[in-house]
Amino acid sequence: MFERIKEDIQSVFHRDPAARNTFEVLTNYPGLHAIWFHRLSHRLWRANWRWLARSLSTFSRWATGVEIHPGAKLGRRFFIDHGMGVVIGETAEIGDNVTLYHGVTLGGTSWSAGKRHPTLEDNVVIGAGAKILGPITMHKGVKVGSNSVVVKDAPEGATVVGIPGRIVMPSASKEQNGHRAKIARKYGFDAYAISDENPDPVANAIGLMLDHVHLIDTKVEEMCKEINNMGGSVCGKSLPTLEIDSFGDHLTTAEKESAKASFDPQI
Repeated sequence: MFERIKEDIQSVFHRDPAARNTFEVLTNYPGLHAIWFHRLSHRLWRANWRWLARSLSTFSRWATGVEIHPGAKLGRRFFIDHGMGVVIGETAEIGDNVTLYHGVTLGGTSWSAGKRHPTLEDNVVIGAGAKILGPITMHKGVKVGSNSVVVKDAPEGATVVGIPGRIVMPSASKEQNGHRAKIARKYGFDAYAISDENPDPVANAIGLMLDHVHLIDTKVEEMCKEINNMGGSVCGKSLPTLEIDSFGDHLTTAEKESAKASFDPQI
């Protein structure tokens, strides 16, 4: 028991830079207190002292703001940061070195008995306010962004964001993003809010489309030059220029200039 308590305290120091000393951790970390209460209530639950287990769990919720059903299974070095508003359902299973932030719900989506809550494998991190719903599995090393709602399994090492939760696409290569990167450097920002580190898969998909369109424009221009060198007469007129001003006055000057630059093949 004391070894587990020592592990729990060390896990706080490893994952919370605000922790200053052992006494402070022992007295001021409700997430830690909730886990210790749960260990006792879980023993009572397994011994079939169900009412007493639920009563202790309810007292723990009053004292810490964290609600953990006594039937839930928690691994070693589990850490709940801040703690307030965390809800962990009866059939939830949590592996080792898992971190939850405040407002996280590991909930069910069915009224039927049996496994109806999530499983979090080792080294999973769930951001503040995220909801993991149903008998799904967050495999090893998964990270879930704040306020996401996840209803499907996530593969090992994935990052999940959004409502409903979407697995983040790999960052595009520097070669793919070269054109947009030049625009961003020229105007000081990325008009499409698309960067290599952007966690939004929809934004990244738009970025890939822009790269594809730019590549097609470049190839068409090269084909026209070669045909003209061979004696043909094609592509006599340049591509039409997009007049951003025609879209109205709601865009700022910087936004208009960046949008124009997106269609400038010289950039």
